[in-house]
Amino acid sequence: MKKYIHVTWIFALMIFMSFADADFYSSMTKVDYLEGSKTLKFTTKLNTAHISDAIKINPNTASFEAEVKKYVNNNFDLYVNGSTKNLTFTGSQVNGESVWVYFEASGIGEISTIRIKNTILLSAFPKQFNLVNIAYKGNQKTMNFQRGKEVNEVSF
Repeated sequence: MKKYIHVTWIFALMIFMSFADADFYSSMTKVDYLEGSKTLKFTTKLNTAHISDAIKINPNTASFEAEVKKYVNNNFDLYVNGSTKNLTFTGSQVNGESVWVYFEASGIGEISTIRIKNTILLSAFPKQFNLVNIAYKGNQKTMNFQRGKEVNEVSF
């Protein structure tokens, strides 16, 4: 019995150590529909070091926000009810290890489907995982994106 417990602890330690050096690459986007203004508001949280590496700019420089805007515009596409929607970048904020990016799509009426193409950081980090949570009129939908699955669609 003692040997069994010892082997179990060694196995558990090996599993723990296999994750110790692994970097976790992810982004998370929250999408809220504002019915009064018929706007989809997007808030994306990225790792500061990861986005800085991808766009090759120090986050403390004046041009960082402009480069983040360009990067998001090139790596995030929105289709509502089959129609392409323009995204308007409304700002970003560096907060330690996180960069918060804000953008929106206006003129959004009733939604039956939302399709998103999200390639944020996928070319820079092969194991990147992007999560998008959408709240629309009391309904919550979740989309996952990774290499090989850059496009996702949900219905309401």
